[in-house]
Amino acid sequence: MQDVSLYLPGILLAYSAFLLGIASPGPNVLAVMGTSMSVGRASGIALAMGVAIGSFTWAMLTAFGLSALLATYASALLIIKLFGGAYLLWLAYKAFKSAASRHDIEAKELQGGRRTAFGYLRRGYIIQMTNPKAALSWIAIISLGLQDDAPLWVAAVIVIGTFILSIICHLLYALAFSTPFMVRLYGKARRVIQGVLGTFFAIAGLKLLTSRS
Repeated sequence: MQDVSLYLPGILLAYSAFLLGIASPGPNVLAVMGTSMSVGRASGIALAMGVAIGSFTWAMLTAFGLSALLATYASALLIIKLFGGAYLLWLAYKAFKSAASRHDIEAKELQGGRRTAFGYLRRGYIIQMTNPKAALSWIAIISLGLQDDAPLWVAAVIVIGTFILSIICHLLYALAFSTPFMVRLYGKARRVIQGVLGTFFAIAGLKLLTSRS
């Protein structure tokens, strides 16, 4: 129990960063929204599952890759946290900039015509895996949860937990945004959401940059 309480704050911080990242509509979220609105809930759900599986893949590659790196080079944690902290501060800047912008989100149907359910699932996976920001985001997220002496189970808990959260959140997007009304409602709350995101990312980035463990 002592080990759990020692690493729990970092795990919860990683979960929080992941959830707030999903709250900011990137290519994956916009694709789910647009597909649910233009094609239907079933296609949106299939796309959402593909995105969630892609997110799980990035989480595994990042978490266990960093764990293996730290097992060999413990001093690498400092470099990883400096990089992760800098990236979180950049996300904070982008979030504040978006909050100040008057442009609404644009959820559009995917190009290439209609697909089967498996086609949408595969497309969702490709969208997530080819997003260059996904790798950077996961380095920052995993960095928040890992310490230099963290056992392997900590990385596993972060990966499994974020996978479950990814499925839930993307499915909720697919279900909720099957109507244009929800997109308009989300658009009205966009500035507040981005402002909260910017504040969190700024605090988390400073935490990583000033952390000693």
